[in-house]
Amino acid sequence: MTLSPAPEKTFHRSPAEQKLVVRDKEMIPTVLIRAMFILCMCVLVIVTYARLTDRPLSAMPPTIEEAPVVMERVIRIYGQMDGSARVLDLDGNVIVNFAQDEGGFVAGIYRVLERERGAVGAAASDPIRLVRFADGRLGLRDDLTDFRAELVGFGADNEATFARLLEE
Repeated sequence: MTLSPAPEKTFHRSPAEQKLVVRDKEMIPTVLIRAMFILCMCVLVIVTYARLTDRPLSAMPPTIEEAPVVMERVIRIYGQMDGSARVLDLDGNVIVNFAQDEGGFVAGIYRVLERERGAVGAAASDPIRLVRFADGRLGLRDDLTDFRAELVGFGADNEATFARLLEE
């Protein structure tokens, strides 16, 4: 007994359906895919060249010699998961209490400190330095973990929140 192959199904598409099939195949043009591949290769070549020739990093904040610290305050931050936060000075005096709707960024910094300091066995509420540099930037510096945060990168409102802590 010989098995004959199943008859092939032939689809007869209308011209409109055929047009859609062709369109779907060209949704991402081949030229665009090739351009993306070339771009990726160029980036890899540039990064490889930069690493092999030890090019200096150009998007780094200025060093302490280039922009010295002009104002500094040592603070303790206590944050809650609900977004409220409290900031104290070294003597335990309250500098500011943030409500749930205004302390989210400060509470977020506390959570970052909790994670960073937990890795070295320190308490998240240990003191941290809030500094203003000669060029006007604000930053947080943690001597326990070498954590650094340039506050300008978090938006003007969040930077202003910490600027207020320097002035109070």
